[in-house]
Amino acid sequence: MALDRDQRLGRAVSFAGVADAYERSRPGYPDDAVSWLVGDEPLDVVDLGAGTGKLTRSLAALGHRVTAVEPLPEMLAHLRAALPGVTALEGGAEAIPLPAESVDVVVAAQAFHWFDHGPALREIARVLRPSGSIALAWNTRDQREPWVAQLSEEALASEGFEERDAAAPVRESGLFEEVERALFPHVQRLDREGLIDLVLSRSYCAVLTPEERAPVLERVEQIFAEHEVGGVVDLPYVTECFRAPRR
Repeated sequence: MALDRDQRLGRAVSFAGVADAYERSRPGYPDDAVSWLVGDEPLDVVDLGAGTGKLTRSLAALGHRVTAVEPLPEMLAHLRAALPGVTALEGGAEAIPLPAESVDVVVAAQAFHWFDHGPALREIARVLRPSGSIALAWNTRDQREPWVAQLSEEALASEGFEERDAAAPVRESGLFEEVERALFPHVQRLDREGLIDLVLSRSYCAVLTPEERAPVLERVEQIFAEHEVGGVVDLPYVTECFRAPRR
């Protein structure tokens, strides 16, 4: 179900209350996907909507000079604690707190669908150097695995991402060249608490009352019990990546 602007804003802000669960449970990104997004040579990179720094860690590990931009102080607190050497700024995609033509790549992971695309894309183009590019990524659960499809249907509502949410706004902005797409497999190993935290970290669950949330979490525990091996489950993802150079 598509969300209107106010619903998107409400869900985005709801992450402030689940920052701890987000940090504990959300997956990172595979190295080959990160390399495809930004390359291996050190560049000036903005991680926009950086959250607790899941992608920021990988960018910094590859040697990029990273500036993380995130609107929620609760998320930034985790990022700054984990990555004290990274510049971390409070700000949003629609008003990026950086000078014009100051960075090589602007990347947004698990975040672009929360942006107001028109102003955000203009801001991204503004801060990019003439040779710069936009790069977007999402970890999407691989629902070809039956138990993952069951988990999604019964406990993990969709965050609303579809391919057109990435490619179409970038293409239609007129600010970027052709959008490229690549897919990378990824697996996250979770124990019982980790799977529960993963559900708690989703925006749809964050806005539920405790009474509404209880049966959802009970079902998550049942699914875990049915599918765990050695106290863990392996949750498969496909990391969907998009990139396009600035015009």
